[in-house]
Amino acid sequence: MSETDNQVTTGTGPDLAAEVQGLKQELTFLRESRMFVIHQSIPRILLFRFAVGMAVGLGTVVGATLLLSLLVWALSQIEFIPIIGDWSVQIAQRIEAAIGDGN
Repeated sequence: MSETDNQVTTGTGPDLAAEVQGLKQELTFLRESRMFVIHQSIPRILLFRFAVGMAVGLGTVVGATLLLSLLVWALSQIEFIPIIGDWSVQIAQRIEAAIGDGN
């Protein structure tokens, strides 16, 4: 086995020192990044998680509202199918009655 092969298998030589130096620079860069700075404080972590939870909750409510209103509208358009048509008319009447009671 040659000396170059020995350096590669044992991990010694000038390439290893350069790689270690590069890794140190990357770790320093990562430690100074905004995400690591934010996550070093418990109040900041709690505030960040609260904001994420609020955004997910709001997105869920808005998405469900839009999907449900689209489904009810589509069902109200199907009046020519006997069973589904009667059912969709009843749903539309109940929604209109609920809206009318709210005003």
